[in-house]
Amino acid sequence: MSRVGKKPIDVKGVELTQTGNTIKVKGKFGELEKSFHPNMSIKVDNGELVVERPNDQRENRALHGLTRALINNMVQGVSTGFSKTLDIVGVGYKAELKGKNLLLIIGYSHPIYFIPPDEIKLEIPTPTRIVISGCDKELVGQVAAKIRSFRKPEPYKGKGIKYSDEIIIRKAGKTAG
Repeated sequence: MSRVGKKPIDVKGVELTQTGNTIKVKGKFGELEKSFHPNMSIKVDNGELVVERPNDQRENRALHGLTRALINNMVQGVSTGFSKTLDIVGVGYKAELKGKNLLLIIGYSHPIYFIPPDEIKLEIPTPTRIVISGCDKELVGQVAAKIRSFRKPEPYKGKGIKYSDEIIIRKAGKTAG
């Protein structure tokens, strides 16, 4: 039995609506809706949500833990939210907000404008730090990865855009002979 799949999800504090295998979760940070595989049975009782599978086939075992984790991320997202922090490393590299859009100056001959999705909130506490937050964990991760892809950190000086908890493994440069 899946260790992740058999854990119940506490749904107190959020409004949960189930239509067939479509779950709609509403909380103080937003509203999310997602459809799940028809093999998975989703039951809500006494403020707890339980995901069950019909049998032990390989596909159903894989979907069991996945479905539970996705629903848990939805509940957690609308109740507490998710955020990722990016650091900009490099002389003259900076970011600023122009309305809701992000302006990046990261060593190219032109600035880069990034228009985030409506569900995502961008904050810039310092010119070299970007905080991406929202209720959809997948979307927050995709936006962070997209911004990081504009200038990935290079291994010699570590210049570029990196996650705040990312460790850049440095390479040795040229040695004079």
